[in-house]
Amino acid sequence: MAIEISVENHSGSAPLTVMQLAGELDASNYQDVITRVQELYQQGTRRLLLDLSNVTFLSSAGLVALHSAALILRGQRPLDPESGWGAFHAISNDLDARTEPEANFKLLSPQPRVARALEMSGFSRLLPIFDDRDSAMASFLGAPG
Repeated sequence: MAIEISVENHSGSAPLTVMQLAGELDASNYQDVITRVQELYQQGTRRLLLDLSNVTFLSSAGLVALHSAALILRGQRPLDPESGWGAFHAISNDLDARTEPEANFKLLSPQPRVARALEMSGFSRLLPIFDDRDSAMASFLGAPG
């Protein structure tokens, strides 16, 4: 099943890209999300707010997509989707090693089911989560870019 991806760019003192997903983020489409984040990064995006308000399901592959997006926005290579369990070990190691949440990649309005997946996986420690779009956008003002 395809996931719908829409993007809007905001200029100002802290240029910001908002990417909204709609549908289920799973093994059938997570690579589309990674590819889109790579394209945005190549086009100059350095701050990304990912709106999850219309994501109804987040699988383990979806978690790989979120972690890959965080890596891309740090200027690093995303995980190899063919690495299987190796990807989850890399995520676990990154979650354990990070002492500060991501400054340039944040999440907006996950539905309760998705929020639980983020909490249970430890991603809520790595990725700041906001319920209010204005607060989320304002949080990028101090972020390097």
